[in-house]
Amino acid sequence: MMNFAIFAQQSISDAEEVAEASSGSGWGTFFLVVGTLVLPFVLGSLIANALKMKDLATRLSLVLLALTMALSPFVMTVSKNESILSAIDLGIDLAGGTNMVFEVDKEAAKAEDKQITPDLMNKMVEKVKLRVNPTGTEEVTVRRVGADRIEVIIPGADAERVKKVKDQIVSLGNLEFAILANTVLHQEQIALANDPGNVRDNNVYLGQDVVAMWRRSALDPDGDPKISPGSVDSTVYTRQVEEDGKSITEFLVVVRKQRITGRYLIGVRETITDQGLAVGFTFNERGGYLFGQVTGEYQKRDGAGYSNHLAVLLDGTIHSAPTVKGVITTTGVIEGNFSQTEIDTLVGVLSAGALDVPLVEEPVTEFTISALLGEEVQRKGFTAIALALAGVFLFTLVYYRKAGLIADICLALNIILVMGAMSLIDATFTLPGLAGLVLTIGMAVDANVLIFERMREEQARGSSIRMSIKNGFEKAFSTIFDANITTLLTAIVLYYIGTDQVKGFAVTLFIGILTSMFSALFIGRLIFEIAERKHLFKDLKMMSLINPEGIDFLGKKKIAAMTSITVIVIGLIAVGMRGSENLDIDFRGGSMVTFRFIGDAPEVSEVREALEPKFGNDITLEQLIVVEDGVSNKLFRLRTVVDNTAQVSANIKEAFAEGPYELVQQHVTFGEVKEVAAPVDETKPKVEPEAEVAAAALNRSVEVTLSQEMTPAALADQAAGLLRKMNYVDPETLVTGETADNESVKVSQVTLTFDSFIPANDVDRVLADLKVDLEKDPHFEEINTFDQSVTGDAKLAAITAMGFSLLAIVAYLWVRFQRVTFGLAACAALIHDVLIVLGLVALGSYLSGTPLKAIFMLEDFKINLPIIAAFLTIVGYSLNDTIVVFDRIREVRGRNPALTEAMVNTSLNQTLSRTILTSLTTLIVVLILYVLGGEGIHGFAYCLTLGIVVGTYSSIYVASPTLVWLMNREQKKVASTTT
Repeated sequence: MMNFAIFAQQSISDAEEVAEASSGSGWGTFFLVVGTLVLPFVLGSLIANALKMKDLATRLSLVLLALTMALSPFVMTVSKNESILSAIDLGIDLAGGTNMVFEVDKEAAKAEDKQITPDLMNKMVEKVKLRVNPTGTEEVTVRRVGADRIEVIIPGADAERVKKVKDQIVSLGNLEFAILANTVLHQEQIALANDPGNVRDNNVYLGQDVVAMWRRSALDPDGDPKISPGSVDSTVYTRQVEEDGKSITEFLVVVRKQRITGRYLIGVRETITDQGLAVGFTFNERGGYLFGQVTGEYQKRDGAGYSNHLAVLLDGTIHSAPTVKGVITTTGVIEGNFSQTEIDTLVGVLSAGALDVPLVEEPVTEFTISALLGEEVQRKGFTAIALALAGVFLFTLVYYRKAGLIADICLALNIILVMGAMSLIDATFTLPGLAGLVLTIGMAVDANVLIFERMREEQARGSSIRMSIKNGFEKAFSTIFDANITTLLTAIVLYYIGTDQVKGFAVTLFIGILTSMFSALFIGRLIFEIAERKHLFKDLKMMSLINPEGIDFLGKKKIAAMTSITVIVIGLIAVGMRGSENLDIDFRGGSMVTFRFIGDAPEVSEVREALEPKFGNDITLEQLIVVEDGVSNKLFRLRTVVDNTAQVSANIKEAFAEGPYELVQQHVTFGEVKEVAAPVDETKPKVEPEAEVAAAALNRSVEVTLSQEMTPAALADQAAGLLRKMNYVDPETLVTGETADNESVKVSQVTLTFDSFIPANDVDRVLADLKVDLEKDPHFEEINTFDQSVTGDAKLAAITAMGFSLLAIVAYLWVRFQRVTFGLAACAALIHDVLIVLGLVALGSYLSGTPLKAIFMLEDFKINLPIIAAFLTIVGYSLNDTIVVFDRIREVRGRNPALTEAMVNTSLNQTLSRTILTSLTTLIVVLILYVLGGEGIHGFAYCLTLGIVVGTYSSIYVASPTLVWLMNREQKKVASTTT
């Protein structure tokens, strides 16, 4: 594999301007890097000297380095005179965002002879997802709307971010490598290119084959061409064309039969060369072979007197034209005077691959969305999070005293590390996500509990303070390591296989685990050592409320088994009876309607209160802001699982029929229906003008005047819907809407054009029905179907991810504990916990219609994305708890080949205090979130509350008995074989 660099052509004056413009920011970057990487080590040495503990200098420096890096995004934000909170990207539920709907370019699709099918649209959606959210850490929604549209929702987006996302979405992403034609080697192609009869759409044909093409240079950020005749060899063939009074250079590019395109890419990445920012890429074996052929044929030869240039084209424009100096195969770098924004866009687009069909550049609709959760709900959520954090800190301090104070310091630093790391990778924080981070902090107490309980055991044996600290950390290390490594494996598998939402959770989980281990094992031990050596500890007194001895846990295994089976069966019956009602709108899709009110708009809570009696809880309601004539107007978008748009319309009309707020109505008038010539198809062979007019079929056109503005596309959609009812196939291709200036904006006058295929009487019928439909119901700015956020393929990917996670856990525990039975027993507990909590979600929904609703604060819980995150958290918690027990069983068992119930009971008794304390700490968090968190995190907290209780139960009564049964069964097999 040979590396190469494709060097952009840039004049000396351009380079000087760039250097001059970047000199100030370069020094700023230099000092920032020095301050971040060097200052912590200087301070670490100074502090170590001041403490007279020079041996701790490196460890202190590493802690300061981690904190400096975590704080850097917040410091950078403050330095820009922005709020410190702006360093955190908030989700749509907390900060709102921008909602855009893009439409497939039907004309381009038709020209390319591509059918707009659901399968094609699903592929388009997946590619757009990869472009706008390649890491899966951002809360970006991308889904299909109607038959030929894609909806994109970006949280908290400013104008610059929206523009960047638009560029990523609409860019075709067609990458191609070819050779610039020169007057020495390509006389045949040049002759063909100079004959107008061979040129169509700037492509040069020889028979039916494209052999060359005229292409222009891409423009740099200043609007100047990146490639000019002066930047390439004088033999390169060009022509000048006039456009808008300007002379533009076009380069002739030679096309080979085996074209080298982006389909051969297997990797794309941002990189830096001595020319600046660039895009590195890697071809697959076939691409490398073709590239080697081209560069081998055109490599620079001594004495030739000219050079060949490789054209790097993206979406038909030349971004760079380096000299081919030698044979190049599979890896390379594209340079082209790129800005950071261009690099980000290019990497995202090329990684996702080219779109199957183009999208119209301007979105059909573009709204600003207010936060999905109202101010009161947000206030409740943040209050609950703050109280939950305070509860964890207070409990730890009271129970463990001086050691608890150190634990609280570590937890506070852990919060800084997690938030900083999430900010550095631009992860989006939703309200459930923030609550999940608080839960991670609660679970992080577990490491401290394990260490402190080991210290207690050491003190009970009469060890000194120093030895108690040393042995406490060392003996707890293996348990903490095993518990966290298995969860890390789960996070890695979930990231590589899971859906976007699962990836976001996996990244949060991964960061939380690493920072928790670093805080407890590294920072905690450092603080303990400093405190002990400074004689700040005379003792390590701790509360001791839980001292179990001799409890026969496994003696109740049959009762526990019957209880678990009963609850699982009842729960699964409830899940089966509810069917699709188990799923929230994220997993079901439905209808989407946008409407507005006359005069002052009501609050979101009032609109929701009016709609819920008609639609139930299976709705989401977004407040949209659109600026019209300099005035911000409010609209509302309802999403419901009801897929009958006529029923949705009727329900909305009834919901506001008696209220104080009046929905806007539409009034329609039609002009005269005229016959117009169909537009000429440029892809067909040219004929004589008279014959062309005679052969042209006549379309029918009518001007529509509206009292309430609509986009031409929306009006055409409604007309197409009526054609569909009349059994026309692909009606979207038979009717179009246009404005006088041909823009896709809301207007009061739209020209509807019907294809000549539709008889005049059917056109009249459509217009009559259209008037009735538009005027009988409230005016809807948009009425359409929308696809589920999580598709069937994505659901399968999530399930596959969970399956591979279980296999990874089994494999690790097999290696670590030297028996596969440990992994199988742990997985049995995980499956048990997920099934029970799933069933209890369904049962809770049923019981929400009984008096128990008020007592237990039950709701009609639906499985949505936050609840999926809760299930994944439960898996992590249960696994952590089970590994702690298994690690103690391994210690108690020692080298004994057998595993007895007595050994397991001893292990469970010894770890029970840790199990109860960890469970109690996390329960403090989730119960506060459940009781005070409001609707934003209620379902999330409900699942977690159940999961913690069930996870604690399963580590004792499911995982441990299963382990004994599996190992005894294995011993019996061995015994029977030997006899």
